[in-house]
Amino acid sequence: MSTSPSIKRIIISRPDAIGDVLLTLPMCGLIKKQLPSCKVIFLGKTYTKDIIACCEHIDEFINADDLLKLNDAGAAQQLQAINADCIIHVFPNKRIAKLAKQAGIKLRIGTTNRLFHWTTVNKLIPLSRKNSDLHESQLNCKLLQGIGISDVPDLSELYKYIGFTKIKSLAPALEELIDKNKINVILHPKSNASAREWSLERYKQLINLLPGNKYKIFISGSDKEKVLLADWIKTLTPEVIDITGKLSLAEFISFINSTDVLVAASTGPLHIASACGIRAIGIYPPIKPMHPGRWKPIGKNALAVSENKTCNSCKNNPQKCFCMNSISAQQIAGIILSKPAL
Repeated sequence: MSTSPSIKRIIISRPDAIGDVLLTLPMCGLIKKQLPSCKVIFLGKTYTKDIIACCEHIDEFINADDLLKLNDAGAAQQLQAINADCIIHVFPNKRIAKLAKQAGIKLRIGTTNRLFHWTTVNKLIPLSRKNSDLHESQLNCKLLQGIGISDVPDLSELYKYIGFTKIKSLAPALEELIDKNKINVILHPKSNASAREWSLERYKQLINLLPGNKYKIFISGSDKEKVLLADWIKTLTPEVIDITGKLSLAEFISFINSTDVLVAASTGPLHIASACGIRAIGIYPPIKPMHPGRWKPIGKNALAVSENKTCNSCKNNPQKCFCMNSISAQQIAGIILSKPAL
């Protein structure tokens, strides 16, 4: 099946979290490669707008939160006004699928394993994420079969299609925090409960293993995480800089882009760092579907660290994940220290 030149405007629907959106960007790059004149319109949540704005492959943004506040008639009319030829439901949403059909979008693509797609889309793609061995970004790209793009690049090459190039310059006040004579490291200990987390004890051990004369360390986190981390941060050496809850998402993207290393669990900031091209070190459990085979960062300088074994013993007990904490601070420090000093 060849790509259709009649597709001039295509909606990518992923009203989902930051990491999920970042792993959807390569499919936008593949569309631009095969259909360079096609306009790519991203339907996403409000809080991911700053992520989407950094991608060179996306031409327009639709705010899913605003859209879904409208009644069906109003929302369908707004979708119709976009004049899209195609919509790909990367993250299945029953109401959006219904609205796209009501809006008369000619080609509507979705997976077979959502029952509501059988009545709302007209191009079904056999795809089961739960039991697949493919990476999330590859699974997303599989949906492009619906427009005739069937050749998905190898995972080692897929990062080239992210297109995370439209990053704003860092504000002078934040730029002053960066030490250009040291390697700047961000530690992002929490994950908003979206992933298994390396313990705060391990992060503290890691800090103590990084020489202060060569490394400047920042602790990042959301407003909510600032509260959770406050007491722990007080126990750290005064040279460690607390930036939890202090930056907007756009500022945080620019800040990450100005640093050298980020360490985190499987969470949004890890994938931001990966897309920026800095050393992104992800710490993962060897438990499907949370394992790195499905969710590891895919940037040029990104890597995932996980126990090399199959383990489900703590699958239902995330607070006591032995596999995560069996990864030592020395192991992560060794990876960071292997990066040439500035």
